[in-house]
Amino acid sequence: MENTLALLRESGAMLEGHFLLSSGRHSSRYFQCAKLLARPRMAEAALAEVCEKIRRHPLAGEISAVIGPAMGGIIVAYEIGRQLGLPAIFAERGENGAMQLRRGFEARPGQKFIIAEDVITTGKSYGECAALLESLGAEVAALACVVDRSSGHGVPWPFFPACKVEAEDWAAQDCALCKAGIPVVKPGSRKI
Repeated sequence: MENTLALLRESGAMLEGHFLLSSGRHSSRYFQCAKLLARPRMAEAALAEVCEKIRRHPLAGEISAVIGPAMGGIIVAYEIGRQLGLPAIFAERGENGAMQLRRGFEARPGQKFIIAEDVITTGKSYGECAALLESLGAEVAALACVVDRSSGHGVPWPFFPACKVEAEDWAAQDCALCKAGIPVVKPGSRKI
C-alpha cells in the first residue's frame, strides 16, 4: 500500500485542489491515475501486490477474464490481466450512456470476471459494469483497483485495492470549497 502511495506521488497522480468528481461530488483531492498508468513499470509495481493477493484467493483458478470500465479501468484491467495471464477487455458507454461490450468483446454465461478500476469513490462505474456482466449471464468474482477512496461503501465481492486513501468529498450543495469561492476543476473523463 505504501509503495502505491509513493508511486502516486512520484508520478504526479495525486492532486490537491478543488475537483468535480465523475460522481458529481466535489473533493479537495483527485487521483489522476492516468499519470501513473502511463508509466508501465509504475503500473506493474502498483498492481503487483493486488495480483499476488488475487493469485492466493480461493476463486483465482475460476476467473476467466478481467474487465475494466472505460476509461479509467482499461489500463488497470490490461495490467492485471497481463500479470495473471488472463484476457483483459473493457466495457464502454454507448450512445444511450449505458455500459456495453463492443469491439467483438464477449462475456458468456458462467464466466467469472474481475472488474478492474483506477479509482473507486461511489462505485457507480463498477456497479454498471457488474450489471452488464450479470445481464449477459457472467459473474463478478472480484473487484480490484489502484485507489480505494470509497469511504466505507460496501463491495459485495472480494475486494483488492492497491491502496486506500481518505479524501474528503461533499455533495455539490455542501461543498466547503465552493462556499470559500475556490473554482472547481473537472479533470475526469465522464460526462455528468
